[in-house]
Amino acid sequence: MQTTQSTDGTEIAYERRGDGRPVVLLHGGMAPREYWDPVIPHFEEYAAVVPRRPGFGTCLDDLDETSADEVLDREVEYVRALVDDLDGAPVLFGHSFGALTAIEAATDATVRAVVAYEPAVLPEEFRERADLADRMASLVEDGERREAVKRYVEQVLHPDGIDDLDAWLAEWPAWPDCVDLAEEVVRMNRAVEAYELPERLDVDAPALVLAGTEGPDFLRASARGVHDALPRSRFVEFDGVSHGGPAEVPERISAEMRSFLRAR
Repeated sequence: MQTTQSTDGTEIAYERRGDGRPVVLLHGGMAPREYWDPVIPHFEEYAAVVPRRPGFGTCLDDLDETSADEVLDREVEYVRALVDDLDGAPVLFGHSFGALTAIEAATDATVRAVVAYEPAVLPEEFRERADLADRMASLVEDGERREAVKRYVEQVLHPDGIDDLDAWLAEWPAWPDCVDLAEEVVRMNRAVEAYELPERLDVDAPALVLAGTEGPDFLRASARGVHDALPRSRFVEFDGVSHGGPAEVPERISAEMRSFLRAR
């Protein structure tokens, strides 16, 4: 594990696997770093850089004082610091909240390209009535941390419903850690609900925006919106793939990314 520091002194720990141009892999809101394990073997020609997001599996003394408004800024700052610590301009590859972070970081960082799978951006009409953060916060305040995080799973990971959610969660390796991070997930959701997609994203690097036909409709719509706001973007949608696309079909996702990068 290697480390660097952001400008505010936060220690950033990351693992680097392989040689070649670095690809920084930014996981989503509730996924652990291990989310990328099925993906990394498909990036043999790259050096996979997997950071430990501040607050997600790390200890931050001021985490409890971090407001929702500061969450995205904090994430972007650590990614920019990581980019500066690497040799050569990396590719930023983010999933969900990690995809939003990658795009925002690329507005002021030297990167070769950005790959964003279903960025955690809410379409305006959806954002105006979004209340997931409030519902989760109320449950956390009542001591129902498990139920709070289940609301996130139901709305984002399984929006069409699932026959036995408790059984599914019992088999999900990330579940215990997700419950422990309930407050951070609430803050993250508040940041997402507050984020307004501009008409134009000031990203000079080429971007590849990805989505799956089986993901939440609002995220598929937002992926297209992000694509439209990026000046140099390609949009690809994968049939039969859900919000967990990178880990679900890593061979298809990585092949599309390699093809995109070879053309640039």
